[in-house]
Amino acid sequence: MRSYSKGILIVLFLSQFLYLQSSAQTSGAPLASGYYVVVAAYRLGQDTYAQNYINRINKDNINAKYGADTKRNYLYVYLDYFQDFDESIQEMLETRKKAGFEEAWVRIMKGELNSNVNLLTSAEPPKQSPQVANTPPKEKEAVTSTGMNGQNGSIQPESVVEESEPATAEETEEVEEEENAVEVEMIKEEDPITEPKPVAEASVYLSLFNATDNTQIEGEVEVIDIDRARLVEKVKGNEYVSLPDPESKTGKISLIANVFGYRPVQHTIFYGQVPDDSTSHFMEWAGNHYVIKFDLARYHKGDINTLYNVFFYNDAAIMLPESKYQLNSLLTMLNENPNYRIMLHGHTNGNSRGRLITMGPSKSFFSLANDVKDGTGSAKDLSKYRAEVIKEWLVTQGVEESRIEIKAWGGGRMIHDKNSVNAKKNVRVDVEILEE
Repeated sequence: MRSYSKGILIVLFLSQFLYLQSSAQTSGAPLASGYYVVVAAYRLGQDTYAQNYINRINKDNINAKYGADTKRNYLYVYLDYFQDFDESIQEMLETRKKAGFEEAWVRIMKGELNSNVNLLTSAEPPKQSPQVANTPPKEKEAVTSTGMNGQNGSIQPESVVEESEPATAEETEEVEEEENAVEVEMIKEEDPITEPKPVAEASVYLSLFNATDNTQIEGEVEVIDIDRARLVEKVKGNEYVSLPDPESKTGKISLIANVFGYRPVQHTIFYGQVPDDSTSHFMEWAGNHYVIKFDLARYHKGDINTLYNVFFYNDAAIMLPESKYQLNSLLTMLNENPNYRIMLHGHTNGNSRGRLITMGPSKSFFSLANDVKDGTGSAKDLSKYRAEVIKEWLVTQGVEESRIEIKAWGGGRMIHDKNSVNAKKNVRVDVEILEE
Protein backbone atom coordinates (compact mmCIF):
# COMPACT_ATOMS: atom_id res chain seq x y z
CA MET A 1 0.00 0.00 0.00
CA ARG A 2 2.88 2.27 0.88
CA SER A 3 4.49 1.53 -2.51
CA TYR A 4 1.20 2.31 -4.25
CA SER A 5 0.95 5.71 -2.49
CA LYS A 6 4.56 6.40 -3.32
CA GLY A 7 3.83 5.63 -6.96
CA ILE A 8 0.88 8.02 -6.96
CA LEU A 9 3.05 10.75 -5.46
CA ILE A 10 5.68 10.20 -8.15
CA VAL A 11 3.03 10.39 -10.87
CA LEU A 12 1.59 13.57 -9.37
CA PHE A 13 5.07 15.07 -9.09
CA LEU A 14 5.87 14.22 -12.71
CA SER A 15 2.52 15.59 -13.85
CA GLN A 16 3.14 18.83 -11.98
CA PHE A 17 6.67 19.02 -13.39
CA LEU A 18 5.46 18.43 -16.94
CA TYR A 19 2.71 21.00 -16.44
CA LEU A 20 5.22 23.59 -15.28
CA GLN A 21 7.51 22.75 -18.17
CA SER A 22 4.59 23.04 -20.59
CA SER A 23 3.57 26.39 -19.10
CA ALA A 24 7.10 27.69 -19.40
CA GLN A 25 7.20 26.66 -23.03
CA THR A 26 3.87 28.25 -23.88
CA SER A 27 4.18 31.50 -21.96
CA GLY A 28 7.82 32.55 -22.46
CA ALA A 29 10.16 33.72 -19.72
CA PRO A 30 8.79 36.75 -17.81
CA LEU A 31 10.44 40.01 -18.82
CA ALA A 32 12.53 41.73 -16.17
CA SER A 33 12.13 45.45 -15.48
CA GLY A 34 13.77 47.67 -18.07
CA TYR A 35 13.35 49.03 -21.58
CA TYR A 36 12.92 46.69 -24.55
CA VAL A 37 13.18 47.55 -28.27
CA VAL A 38 10.19 45.54 -29.50
CA VAL A 39 9.40 44.60 -33.11
CA ALA A 40 6.39 42.29 -32.71
CA ALA A 41 3.87 41.10 -30.12
CA TYR A 42 1.80 37.94 -29.77
CA ARG A 43 -0.89 36.66 -27.45
CA LEU A 44 0.36 34.67 -24.44
CA GLY A 45 0.64 31.04 -25.52
CA GLN A 46 1.53 31.82 -29.15
CA ASP A 47 5.18 30.89 -28.55
CA THR A 48 5.34 28.92 -31.79
CA TYR A 49 4.45 32.00 -33.82
CA ALA A 50 6.92 34.15 -31.90
CA GLN A 51 9.71 31.60 -32.32
CA ASN A 52 8.97 31.13 -36.03
CA TYR A 53 9.22 34.88 -36.53
CA ILE A 54 12.48 35.01 -34.56
CA ASN A 55 13.92 32.16 -36.63
CA ARG A 56 13.07 34.03 -39.81
CA ILE A 57 14.58 37.39 -38.87
CA ASN A 58 17.62 35.90 -37.14
CA LYS A 59 18.74 34.56 -40.51
CA ASP A 60 19.79 38.15 -41.22
CA ASN A 61 22.32 38.14 -38.35
CA ILE A 62 19.78 39.55 -35.90
CA ASN A 63 19.74 38.28 -32.32
CA ALA A 64 16.05 38.61 -31.49
CA LYS A 65 14.52 37.13 -28.34
CA TYR A 66 11.07 37.05 -26.77
CA GLY A 67 9.59 37.18 -23.31
CA ALA A 68 6.26 37.39 -21.54
CA ASP A 69 4.34 40.24 -19.94
CA THR A 70 2.10 38.13 -17.70
CA LYS A 71 0.10 41.12 -16.45
CA ARG A 72 -1.15 41.93 -19.93
CA ASN A 73 -0.91 38.43 -21.42
CA TYR A 74 1.44 39.27 -24.30
CA LEU A 75 4.66 37.89 -25.68
CA TYR A 76 7.08 40.52 -27.00
CA VAL A 77 9.76 39.88 -29.61
CA TYR A 78 12.59 42.27 -28.86
CA LEU A 79 15.98 43.09 -30.41
CA ASP A 80 17.65 44.72 -27.43
CA TYR A 81 17.27 45.48 -23.73
CA PHE A 82 18.38 48.59 -21.81
CA GLN A 83 18.29 49.98 -18.29
CA ASP A 84 18.54 53.53 -19.64
CA PHE A 85 15.51 54.98 -21.40
CA ASP A 86 17.44 57.44 -23.58
CA GLU A 87 19.60 54.63 -24.91
CA SER A 88 16.54 52.52 -25.69
CA ILE A 89 14.91 55.35 -27.63
CA GLN A 90 18.08 55.96 -29.63
CA GLU A 91 18.36 52.26 -30.47
CA MET A 92 14.67 52.12 -31.41
CA LEU A 93 15.13 55.00 -33.88
CA GLU A 94 18.12 53.22 -35.42
CA THR A 95 16.13 49.99 -35.61
CA ARG A 96 13.37 51.73 -37.56
CA LYS A 97 15.84 52.50 -40.33
CA LYS A 98 16.16 48.78 -41.04
CA ALA A 99 13.78 47.16 -43.50
CA GLY A 100 11.06 45.22 -41.75
CA PHE A 101 11.28 47.11 -38.46
CA GLU A 102 9.74 50.48 -39.40
CA GLU A 103 7.22 50.19 -36.55
CA ALA A 104 9.58 49.19 -33.73
CA TRP A 105 8.70 50.64 -30.33
CA VAL A 106 10.01 50.79 -26.77
CA ARG A 107 8.30 48.57 -24.19
CA ILE A 108 8.73 49.65 -20.58
CA MET A 109 8.58 46.94 -17.93
CA LYS A 110 8.24 48.64 -14.58
CA GLY A 111 10.09 47.54 -11.49
CA GLU A 112 12.83 49.03 -9.39
CA LEU A 113 14.05 51.24 -12.21
CA ASN A 114 13.38 54.94 -11.59
CA SER A 115 12.31 56.60 -14.82
CA ASN A 116 10.08 59.42 -15.90
CA VAL A 117 8.67 58.54 -19.28
CA ASN A 118 6.93 61.89 -19.54
CA LEU A 119 10.23 63.76 -19.90
CA LEU A 120 11.58 61.63 -22.73
CA THR A 121 10.32 62.86 -26.05
CA SER A 122 12.85 61.96 -28.74
CA ALA A 123 10.69 59.52 -30.73
CA GLU A 124 8.15 60.18 -33.46
CA PRO A 125 5.01 58.04 -33.85
CA PRO A 126 5.37 55.11 -36.26
CA LYS A 127 3.66 55.00 -39.63
CA GLN A 128 0.17 53.61 -39.34
CA SER A 129 -1.25 50.78 -41.36
CA PRO A 130 -4.51 51.55 -43.24
CA GLN A 131 -6.56 49.96 -40.44
CA VAL A 132 -4.98 52.01 -37.68
CA ALA A 133 -5.22 55.19 -39.74
CA ASN A 134 -9.02 54.97 -39.58
CA THR A 135 -9.10 55.04 -35.76
CA PRO A 136 -10.80 58.20 -34.40
CA PRO A 137 -8.21 60.54 -32.86
CA LYS A 138 -10.20 60.82 -29.61
CA GLU A 139 -9.85 57.16 -28.84
CA LYS A 140 -7.62 56.50 -25.83
CA GLU A 141 -6.62 52.98 -26.86
CA ALA A 142 -4.56 52.11 -29.91
CA VAL A 143 -6.05 49.59 -32.32
CA THR A 144 -3.71 46.67 -32.78
CA SER A 145 -2.08 46.42 -36.17
CA THR A 146 -0.17 43.57 -37.77
CA GLY A 147 2.61 45.54 -39.39
CA MET A 148 5.10 43.98 -41.73
CA ASN A 149 6.75 42.22 -38.78
CA GLY A 150 3.66 40.36 -37.61
CA GLN A 151 2.21 37.06 -38.75
CA ASN A 152 -0.30 34.49 -37.55
CA GLY A 153 -1.62 36.62 -34.72
CA SER A 154 1.16 39.13 -34.24
CA ILE A 155 0.01 42.50 -32.96
CA GLN A 156 1.65 45.89 -32.83
CA PRO A 157 0.63 48.97 -30.86
CA GLU A 158 0.23 52.40 -32.34
CA SER A 159 2.31 54.02 -29.61
CA VAL A 160 6.06 54.47 -29.73
CA VAL A 161 6.46 53.95 -25.98
CA GLU A 162 4.17 51.88 -23.81
CA GLU A 163 4.26 51.12 -20.09
CA SER A 164 3.64 47.77 -18.44
CA GLU A 165 0.86 49.37 -16.36
CA PRO A 166 -1.85 51.92 -17.25
CA ALA A 167 -0.81 55.52 -16.72
CA THR A 168 -2.36 57.21 -13.69
CA ALA A 169 -4.38 60.43 -13.95
CA GLU A 170 -1.42 62.35 -12.52
CA GLU A 171 0.96 60.86 -15.09
CA THR A 172 -1.50 61.67 -17.87
CA GLU A 173 -1.61 65.31 -16.78
CA GLU A 174 2.19 65.46 -16.79
CA VAL A 175 2.25 64.06 -20.31
CA GLU A 176 -0.23 66.67 -21.55
CA GLU A 177 1.77 69.47 -19.94
CA GLU A 178 5.00 68.40 -21.65
CA GLU A 179 4.92 70.05 -25.10
CA ASN A 180 6.36 67.13 -27.09
CA ALA A 181 5.68 64.30 -24.61
CA VAL A 182 5.04 60.79 -25.83
CA GLU A 183 1.49 59.72 -25.03
CA VAL A 184 1.32 56.40 -23.19
CA GLU A 185 -1.38 54.20 -24.70
CA MET A 186 -2.66 50.70 -24.06
CA ILE A 187 -3.19 47.87 -26.51
CA LYS A 188 -6.84 47.31 -27.25
CA GLU A 189 -8.01 43.75 -26.68
CA GLU A 190 -8.93 42.81 -30.23
CA ASP A 191 -7.28 40.80 -32.98
CA PRO A 192 -7.33 42.22 -36.53
CA ILE A 193 -6.10 38.98 -38.14
CA THR A 194 -8.19 37.99 -41.17
CA GLU A 195 -7.94 35.44 -43.94
CA PRO A 196 -5.83 36.39 -46.99
CA LYS A 197 -7.70 38.32 -49.67
CA PRO A 198 -7.15 38.74 -53.41
CA VAL A 199 -4.49 41.35 -54.11
CA ALA A 200 -7.18 43.59 -55.66
CA GLU A 201 -8.97 43.83 -52.29
CA ALA A 202 -6.02 44.37 -49.96
CA SER A 203 -3.42 46.99 -49.16
CA VAL A 204 0.16 46.16 -50.03
CA TYR A 205 3.41 47.19 -48.36
CA LEU A 206 6.28 47.21 -50.88
CA SER A 207 9.41 46.65 -48.82
CA LEU A 208 12.61 47.73 -50.59
CA PHE A 209 15.75 46.87 -48.65
CA ASN A 210 19.46 46.21 -49.05
CA ALA A 211 19.98 42.45 -49.02
CA THR A 212 23.42 42.88 -47.42
CA ASP A 213 22.65 44.97 -44.34
CA ASN A 214 18.81 44.96 -44.32
CA THR A 215 18.59 48.77 -44.45
CA GLN A 216 15.59 50.36 -46.12
CA ILE A 217 16.07 51.77 -49.63
CA GLU A 218 14.11 54.60 -51.18
CA GLY A 219 12.69 53.88 -54.60
CA GLU A 220 9.72 53.12 -56.79
CA VAL A 221 8.16 49.93 -58.10
CA GLU A 222 6.94 49.67 -61.69
CA VAL A 223 3.62 47.87 -62.17
CA ILE A 224 3.67 46.14 -65.57
CA ASP A 225 0.62 44.71 -67.34
CA ILE A 226 2.11 41.48 -68.71
CA ASP A 227 -0.72 40.80 -71.19
CA ARG A 228 -0.13 44.10 -73.02
CA ALA A 229 3.54 44.56 -72.08
CA ARG A 230 2.90 48.10 -70.85
CA LEU A 231 3.66 50.18 -67.79
CA VAL A 232 0.49 50.69 -65.73
CA GLU A 233 1.89 52.90 -62.98
CA LYS A 234 4.90 53.59 -60.78
CA VAL A 235 4.19 53.32 -57.06
CA LYS A 236 6.39 54.42 -54.17
CA GLY A 237 8.15 51.81 -52.12
CA ASN A 238 8.03 51.40 -48.30
CA GLU A 239 4.45 52.65 -48.08
CA TYR A 240 1.01 51.07 -47.82
CA VAL A 241 -0.58 51.25 -51.27
CA SER A 242 -3.36 49.74 -53.34
CA LEU A 243 -1.93 48.29 -56.53
CA PRO A 244 -3.53 49.56 -59.76
CA ASP A 245 -5.86 47.30 -61.74
CA PRO A 246 -4.22 46.26 -65.04
CA GLU A 247 -7.72 45.70 -66.47
CA SER A 248 -6.43 42.77 -68.47
CA LYS A 249 -7.84 39.34 -69.20
CA THR A 250 -5.53 37.40 -66.89
CA GLY A 251 -4.77 40.14 -64.35
CA LYS A 252 -1.13 39.05 -64.40
CA ILE A 253 1.25 41.84 -63.38
CA SER A 254 4.97 42.19 -62.81
CA LEU A 255 6.34 44.36 -60.02
CA ILE A 256 9.83 45.64 -60.80
CA ALA A 257 12.00 47.51 -58.31
CA ASN A 258 14.59 49.22 -60.49
CA VAL A 259 16.60 51.40 -58.10
CA PHE A 260 19.82 52.96 -59.30
CA GLY A 261 22.85 51.32 -57.71
CA TYR A 262 21.08 47.98 -57.30
CA ARG A 263 20.24 45.08 -59.57
CA PRO A 264 16.54 45.11 -60.58
CA VAL A 265 14.23 42.69 -58.76
CA GLN A 266 11.05 41.47 -60.42
CA HIS A 267 8.06 39.63 -58.93
CA THR A 268 4.98 38.35 -60.78
CA ILE A 269 1.52 38.04 -59.21
CA PHE A 270 -2.13 37.82 -60.26
CA TYR A 271 -4.11 40.94 -59.38
CA GLY A 272 -7.50 39.28 -58.81
CA GLN A 273 -6.32 36.20 -56.93
CA VAL A 274 -5.12 35.15 -53.50
CA PRO A 275 -1.38 34.45 -53.96
CA ASP A 276 -0.40 30.78 -53.92
CA ASP A 277 2.60 29.08 -52.32
CA SER A 278 4.85 29.96 -55.26
CA THR A 279 4.97 33.56 -54.01
CA SER A 280 5.79 32.71 -50.38
CA HIS A 281 9.49 33.52 -50.74
CA PHE A 282 8.74 37.18 -51.48
CA MET A 283 5.11 37.79 -50.42
CA GLU A 284 3.31 37.17 -47.15
CA TRP A 285 -0.03 38.00 -45.60
CA ALA A 286 0.46 40.10 -42.46
CA GLY A 287 -3.03 39.90 -41.00
CA ASN A 288 -4.67 42.81 -42.82
CA HIS A 289 -2.30 43.56 -45.72
CA TYR A 290 0.34 41.96 -47.91
CA VAL A 291 4.08 42.54 -47.59
CA ILE A 292 6.04 42.15 -50.84
CA LYS A 293 9.79 42.02 -50.29
CA PHE A 294 12.39 43.30 -52.73
CA ASP A 295 15.82 42.29 -51.42
CA LEU A 296 18.06 44.42 -53.58
CA ALA A 297 21.72 43.63 -54.22
CA ARG A 298 24.39 46.10 -55.30
CA TYR A 299 25.83 46.01 -58.81
CA HIS A 300 28.48 43.44 -59.63
CA LYS A 301 31.39 43.50 -62.05
CA GLY A 302 30.12 43.82 -65.62
CA ASP A 303 26.77 45.38 -64.67
CA ILE A 304 25.77 48.54 -66.56
CA ASN A 305 23.05 50.96 -65.50
CA THR A 306 21.93 54.30 -66.86
CA LEU A 307 21.85 57.64 -65.05
CA TYR A 308 18.45 58.44 -66.56
CA ASN A 309 17.82 61.11 -63.92
CA VAL A 310 20.99 63.06 -64.61
CA PHE A 311 20.07 65.84 -67.06
CA PHE A 312 22.09 68.40 -68.99
CA TYR A 313 21.43 71.86 -70.40
CA ASN A 314 21.01 71.83 -74.19
CA ASP A 315 24.33 71.62 -76.05
CA ALA A 316 26.14 71.75 -72.68
CA ALA A 317 28.27 69.57 -70.45
CA ILE A 318 26.64 71.21 -67.43
CA MET A 319 24.04 69.41 -65.34
CA LEU A 320 20.57 70.57 -64.33
CA PRO A 321 19.98 70.95 -60.55
CA GLU A 322 17.52 68.03 -60.45
CA SER A 323 20.43 65.70 -61.27
CA LYS A 324 21.74 65.92 -57.71
CA TYR A 325 19.52 63.16 -56.29
CA GLN A 326 20.81 60.40 -58.58
CA LEU A 327 24.36 61.70 -58.41
CA ASN A 328 24.16 61.32 -54.64
CA SER A 329 22.97 57.72 -55.13
CA LEU A 330 26.03 57.04 -57.27
CA LEU A 331 28.26 58.69 -54.67
CA THR A 332 26.74 56.57 -51.88
CA MET A 333 27.34 53.42 -53.90
CA LEU A 334 31.01 54.30 -54.43
CA ASN A 335 31.49 55.22 -50.77
CA GLU A 336 29.92 51.97 -49.57
CA ASN A 337 32.43 49.89 -51.51
CA PRO A 338 35.90 51.45 -51.89
CA ASN A 339 36.81 48.60 -54.25
CA TYR A 340 34.37 49.74 -56.91
CA ARG A 341 35.97 51.01 -60.10
CA ILE A 342 33.60 52.35 -62.73
CA MET A 343 33.53 53.55 -66.32
CA LEU A 344 31.20 56.39 -67.34
CA HIS A 345 29.92 55.96 -70.90
CA GLY A 346 28.72 59.18 -72.56
CA HIS A 347 26.06 59.05 -75.31
CA THR A 348 24.29 61.63 -77.50
CA ASN A 349 21.33 61.68 -79.88
CA GLY A 350 22.98 61.56 -83.30
CA ASN A 351 26.46 62.38 -84.55
CA SER A 352 26.10 65.92 -85.86
CA ARG A 353 28.59 68.63 -84.94
CA GLY A 354 27.30 71.69 -83.11
CA ARG A 355 27.49 74.13 -80.25
CA LEU A 356 29.33 72.96 -77.13
CA ILE A 357 29.15 74.72 -73.75
CA THR A 358 31.48 73.67 -70.93
CA MET A 359 32.19 74.82 -67.36
CA GLY A 360 34.41 77.78 -66.61
CA PRO A 361 36.92 78.28 -63.75
CA SER A 362 34.12 78.67 -61.17
CA LYS A 363 33.27 74.96 -61.58
CA SER A 364 29.55 75.58 -61.51
CA PHE A 365 28.27 72.03 -62.08
CA PHE A 366 24.55 72.84 -61.98
CA SER A 367 24.09 76.27 -63.57
CA LEU A 368 25.12 78.27 -66.61
CA ALA A 369 27.47 80.65 -64.82
CA ASN A 370 28.89 83.81 -66.36
CA ASP A 371 32.25 82.18 -67.01
CA VAL A 372 31.05 79.21 -69.12
CA LYS A 373 33.04 78.42 -72.26
CA ASP A 374 30.96 78.61 -75.44
CA GLY A 375 32.37 76.82 -78.47
CA THR A 376 31.71 74.04 -80.97
CA GLY A 377 32.50 70.35 -81.10
CA SER A 378 31.48 66.92 -82.32
CA ALA A 379 28.81 64.70 -80.75
CA LYS A 380 31.61 62.54 -79.43
CA ASP A 381 33.19 65.57 -77.78
CA LEU A 382 29.89 66.44 -76.12
CA SER A 383 29.44 62.89 -74.79
CA LYS A 384 33.01 62.94 -73.46
CA TYR A 385 32.64 66.26 -71.64
CA ARG A 386 29.33 65.18 -70.09
CA ALA A 387 30.87 62.02 -68.68
CA GLU A 388 33.87 64.04 -67.47
CA VAL A 389 31.75 66.59 -65.65
CA ILE A 390 30.16 63.76 -63.64
CA LYS A 391 33.60 62.37 -62.87
CA GLU A 392 34.84 65.79 -61.81
CA TRP A 393 31.86 66.25 -59.47
CA LEU A 394 32.50 62.85 -57.86
CA VAL A 395 36.16 63.77 -57.33
CA THR A 396 35.16 66.99 -55.57
CA GLN A 397 33.04 64.81 -53.24
CA GLY A 398 36.09 62.77 -52.22
CA VAL A 399 36.14 59.88 -54.71
CA GLU A 400 39.62 59.02 -55.95
CA GLU A 401 40.08 60.00 -59.59
CA SER A 402 41.77 56.66 -60.38
CA ARG A 403 38.50 54.82 -59.65
CA ILE A 404 36.67 56.44 -62.58
CA GLU A 405 37.30 55.96 -66.31
CA ILE A 406 35.62 57.70 -69.26
CA LYS A 407 34.36 56.37 -72.61
CA ALA A 408 32.81 58.67 -75.24
CA TRP A 409 30.44 57.15 -77.79
CA GLY A 410 28.68 60.15 -79.31
CA GLY A 411 25.70 58.73 -81.22
CA GLY A 412 27.39 55.37 -81.83
CA ARG A 413 25.11 53.45 -79.45
CA MET A 414 21.67 55.02 -79.67
CA ILE A 415 18.83 52.96 -78.21
CA HIS A 416 16.07 54.80 -80.15
CA ASP A 417 15.80 56.42 -83.58
CA LYS A 418 17.08 59.98 -83.34
CA ASN A 419 13.78 61.31 -84.71
CA SER A 420 11.46 59.21 -82.50
CA VAL A 421 9.45 60.40 -79.52
CA ASN A 422 11.97 58.61 -77.27
CA ALA A 423 15.00 60.28 -78.86
CA LYS A 424 15.84 62.14 -75.64
CA LYS A 425 16.66 58.80 -74.00
CA ASN A 426 19.64 58.54 -76.34
CA VAL A 427 21.20 61.41 -74.38
CA ARG A 428 22.53 59.57 -71.36
CA VAL A 429 25.50 58.51 -69.28
CA ASP A 430 25.86 54.82 -68.38
CA VAL A 431 27.74 53.47 -65.37
CA GLU A 432 29.67 50.22 -65.84
CA ILE A 433 31.20 48.33 -62.90
CA LEU A 434 34.79 47.43 -63.81
CA GLU A 435 35.85 46.09 -60.43
CA GLU A 436 34.11 45.36 -57.15
